[in-house]
Amino acid sequence: MKFKFNALYAILCTLFILSSCGGSKDGGDKTEAFDEAQTLEERITHLVSEDFPRPSEIPYLVMQTGAEYNQLLLNNQGNADAYITRPDDAALNLGVYAADMGYLASYDKTQESMEYFQTCKRIADELGIMSGFDPAMVDSVDKNIGNRVALTRLLDKAVDQASQYMGTGANSKIGALIITGSFVESMHLATGIVNTYPKEAFTDPKQRMQILTPIITLVLKQKSSVKEVRDMLTKVDQTSRVTKILKDWEELDAAYTALEPLQEQIHKNPGNLQFNDQTLAGISTTIEKIRADITK
Repeated sequence: MKFKFNALYAILCTLFILSSCGGSKDGGDKTEAFDEAQTLEERITHLVSEDFPRPSEIPYLVMQTGAEYNQLLLNNQGNADAYITRPDDAALNLGVYAADMGYLASYDKTQESMEYFQTCKRIADELGIMSGFDPAMVDSVDKNIGNRVALTRLLDKAVDQASQYMGTGANSKIGALIITGSFVESMHLATGIVNTYPKEAFTDPKQRMQILTPIITLVLKQKSSVKEVRDMLTKVDQTSRVTKILKDWEELDAAYTALEPLQEQIHKNPGNLQFNDQTLAGISTTIEKIRADITK
């Protein structure tokens, strides 16, 4: 069964993608790869509807760590003007800004969330995909952006409605790039929280790692999602921007491959996990490289 892609679906699904980073609904790490015969539309549908959890199911792991809000982790809205003239960059950063909205919402930054939402709408309009938005739904998101409970319910409803649609041609490429940008930004936010979490408050480093374990574990579970995003990108037009991401993506895959023993331990015996500040070093470095290229 094929669906028509709806831009609203891709954007709203990314609003609370932080802390999920493409995790499967049951919290496990999916190992099956895409069927090579799948179309781009089918791959996008699989990624969003199967791997990305529903907004209301995503726990606020960031808030649970007690980490302070860090504006430096976000992509500055002032950069949007530069992206608008470059369609691939505009789509990628639409996903980036949407993931940033999730971070802002986690800290009840209502005004900032509204500003980022307006930036998302502006980029979507410049991409010519605003027709994919239900005006009433957009208005409802705008009105409820400061109400976390109402917003997550609204996003669930949006997912249900939009799952009937799947686009073709240019819109599918835009959808793929939005998802890629959102995934990269979510990983950037997650690893950024781990890397900047204060050390001076703990006399025992193990206490700090215990607090960060849920986020570190979530990042480590994304090996299959990394492959799925890569496979999705191989189906779009291979512009210079896409080929650059795919080249860097090989490094990200290698960083995950190097941690396969730890990933197996997470799957078999998560109770004995022991992490340190170097656990995510390779993944974090590569994500920052990809993210810097996307947001420049």
